[in-house]
Amino acid sequence: MPVATTPLHRRAPGRSPVRPGGARRFVHRLLTLVAAVAVGAGTLTAPAYAEPSVDEIEAAIDKQWEQLEPTIEQYNKVRAQMKVNKKKSGELEKKIEPLTLETELAMNRVGDLASRYYMSGPSQDLGALLVSTTPGTLAEQLTMLDRLAAEERRQLEGVLAVRAKFDSQKLKLDTLITAQEKQTKELAAKKTQINSEIKRLQASMPKTTVSVAGCPTIEGVVNAAARTAIRTACAQVGDPYVWGATGPNSFDCSGLTQFAYRAAGISLTHFTGAQWNEGRAIPRSEARPGDLVFFFSDLHHVGLYLGNDQMVHAPRAGKPVQVASINHMPVAGFRRPG
Repeated sequence: MPVATTPLHRRAPGRSPVRPGGARRFVHRLLTLVAAVAVGAGTLTAPAYAEPSVDEIEAAIDKQWEQLEPTIEQYNKVRAQMKVNKKKSGELEKKIEPLTLETELAMNRVGDLASRYYMSGPSQDLGALLVSTTPGTLAEQLTMLDRLAAEERRQLEGVLAVRAKFDSQKLKLDTLITAQEKQTKELAAKKTQINSEIKRLQASMPKTTVSVAGCPTIEGVVNAAARTAIRTACAQVGDPYVWGATGPNSFDCSGLTQFAYRAAGISLTHFTGAQWNEGRAIPRSEARPGDLVFFFSDLHHVGLYLGNDQMVHAPRAGKPVQVASINHMPVAGFRRPG
């Protein structure tokens, strides 16, 4: 079976690559350091070095991207958590709505009870229950209720139960809202940091055309869902990388795998760490086309495996969705969704 080769970056016809920026200075300093070491070792004259090539600049940018991508995936993690919390918040609000009315009706019953005691005056225990906005423990409340008449006890127990249920649900909702406010601030800070770093890297990126090879003929696909995911991901080859994007026209790494498997009816979280836990562990020796392949010890990059050490993935800013070798990065493991 023919194996797709890793696409090479080529200069645009009639144009020279732009060579300013941090990546070029990084490569140039490295070459200068090597020359200085050679002089110190006894070489009479330091050899002249040409300007760093496009490939050297790309390699330096790739290295810097390795440090930025974990922050992008942490952004995806917080955003995924916030999405879950918003859903929970909506569900809690629906539960609280009828409880609010029930609490009001229960307090009206308490008001009726209090009015019956108006002429003779309520007992001290009843007054404590009616006035207190923060009743004590259940044991303390029952002790007070034991002193009341059976009918009064029945009515007040109902009120206390409704209020306790309402307070419990309201506390959960308030806690979620507080967490969401914190997450919103974290997202804003991370977004600013990521945009700043990408802008800095883009100033160093050479102006080249990128030849993007399509997916090769796929054999040995593990199941129908994997075949659909591969077909969907391969249809995105050439689409731009945009951090935080989940399609349909741009993607980051976990956004592409999420998009591909969503087409197959399998839900994945837009976060590499979550996707690692959403699939079954597969040894590399048993990896099949359609499995997810993860990279680096912190799992901050993921691609869709095609077999023969090839994958389709969204690499980084400046590089579109493409087919590439899995051996260019340290493989952390394989997972099989579904």
